[in-house]
Amino acid sequence: MKKKPRHHEQLKQRQIQDNNNNNGITSLSFAKPSPTPILIGKQTNHRTKLDALDSVITDLETSAKKGIRISEPEIFASLLETCYTLRAIDHGVRVHRLIPPYLLRDNLGVSSKLVRLYASCGHAEVAHEVFDRMSKRVSLSSAFAWNSLISGYAESGQHEDAMALYFQMAEEGVKPDRFTFPRVLKACGGIGSVQIGEAIHRDLVKEGFGDDVYVLNALVDMYAKCGDIVKGRNVFDLIPQRDYVSWNSMLTSYLRHGLLHEAMEIFRLMVRDGVEPDKVAVSSVLARLKHGRQLHGWAIRRGMECELSVANALIVLYSKRGELRQACFVFDQMVERDTVSWNAIISAHSRDSNGLRYFEEMRLGNARPDGITFVSVLSLCANKGMVEEGERLFSLMSKEYGVKPRMEHYACMVNLYGRAGMLEEAYSVIVQEMEFEAGGTVWGALLYACYIHGNADIGEVAGKRLFELEPDNEHNFELLMRIYGKAKRTEDVERVRQMMVDRGLET
Repeated sequence: MKKKPRHHEQLKQRQIQDNNNNNGITSLSFAKPSPTPILIGKQTNHRTKLDALDSVITDLETSAKKGIRISEPEIFASLLETCYTLRAIDHGVRVHRLIPPYLLRDNLGVSSKLVRLYASCGHAEVAHEVFDRMSKRVSLSSAFAWNSLISGYAESGQHEDAMALYFQMAEEGVKPDRFTFPRVLKACGGIGSVQIGEAIHRDLVKEGFGDDVYVLNALVDMYAKCGDIVKGRNVFDLIPQRDYVSWNSMLTSYLRHGLLHEAMEIFRLMVRDGVEPDKVAVSSVLARLKHGRQLHGWAIRRGMECELSVANALIVLYSKRGELRQACFVFDQMVERDTVSWNAIISAHSRDSNGLRYFEEMRLGNARPDGITFVSVLSLCANKGMVEEGERLFSLMSKEYGVKPRMEHYACMVNLYGRAGMLEEAYSVIVQEMEFEAGGTVWGALLYACYIHGNADIGEVAGKRLFELEPDNEHNFELLMRIYGKAKRTEDVERVRQMMVDRGLET
């Protein structure tokens, strides 16, 4: 498979270098590098590793401009390794410019590291370009570059491309290793094909990785994401020495499928086997429990109540149960708070004005409001009839925080105006302000407002649109019939009822 990269002008522009200085340049002889990374050799004191990296690259760029050719692969390999460790893609592009084309083509170590850097930083297309120019990749048995590229595609959600590379590996005779299979299985889970997953399962057993915990953990996750939780559990039961990832994979798999009883069984087995559940496991369970006081006590006894993810899950747990005092207590005890923490406590107060107080505290703190935050405060304004405050917050959302309104935000605004009886304004939001087609939640909010305030004309428009968007939702038909009934439009009531009969929605 020859992958044609998509457009990536910005990165390519960074790679363009004036090669006019390359004519007649001399070769500089460097001393053979030691295993110590190149950055350590610099005598200048730098505040950060990134500063040191920048200094070294700048020195090399200066040398190149003077006509000095740098051709030692060890130098570039060390620099690319540092760029990868620091996730310094801009510095990596500068290093890429300095590498002679023949070295990238012929030196598998340097080119593989460059592929990994681009792929891990979200530039899989550029990584594929470098990969395609590697002349020795087929003849070498190493799967390093293949793994890096597969991982880059899988992490960016281009699962089909990742799978295609895996099958290309087999065609070109490159043997997969223990790092290949977790990456491929992640892509397979993204596609959701259990048939392909089973084929890869057979491949990894054939290659001798049937007992590898690292590979089997990925296999559990793949089966769960493909919808076969039973096979996932079968694989889990076969893992010889389970680690945290094994337990958490099985736990989150059950939770993802709504199997809370089975998830709690796994949690108990973890404790019984002496595996202390970590914050990931505890917060995952808490986020879905209806009754979690016992687990809260368990977390306190182990000193986990201060863990950010655990505390966030506890706030959600208690707010779902309507125990606002307990939710506030957890929030007030938190040493560290992030956007999720503030969103959880604001959402817990979505029916009282305290939510706005928390919102203002959030703005004064270090956390930045996001789209979820504004859904909560706009809903609060709608519930409390605070039209002017809702309008102010909606404007603030995009102008100050750069949050582009989504469907939920427009639904909140329609609900805000609709509850206040401002039906013309609510309708105007849909037909004049929205930059995309309104969905069922938006039209549904308008229809309900028309029912509350008895506006049959706008209600009729909303109802007709909902019949197209949600043809099987009988609630919309019933609501429009009630609106017609309030307006004494008996014939329209019967007409809508007949529509329900024709669609098989009324028994």
